[in-house]
Amino acid sequence: MLYMSKHPMYNISLLQLDETTIGPLIREARLTAGYSLRELAKRTGTSHSTISAYEHGRKSPSIPVLRKLLDECGMEPQLHCTRRIRRRDGIDRGTELEQVLALAEQFPARHEEFLRFPRFGSK
Repeated sequence: MLYMSKHPMYNISLLQLDETTIGPLIREARLTAGYSLRELAKRTGTSHSTISAYEHGRKSPSIPVLRKLLDECGMEPQLHCTRRIRRRDGIDRGTELEQVLALAEQFPARHEEFLRFPRFGSK
């Protein structure tokens, strides 16, 4: 996953990055940082027309350029990779879940029917 901040606009999966999400991401980061197109262009060595093209989805920045733009706006992209099940692996998510639940049924619960724990905050 690509994380930017707690702002929902910035919590974007790497798989979701395309012309429709990169542009709004760059624009929101730029506006949040308080930069005009020309100011961000000057700070990053990119033309304002190119940044505008990125923001409107007419062009897509390379990963290094995207990182440079976001870095200048005070954002730090982070890549988080996890293994996922794909159809080409010969198993889909529903089947995987069914198999996990079937496996869990083989291990009986070893607790009383009702669990007794103290209530939090009670005296």
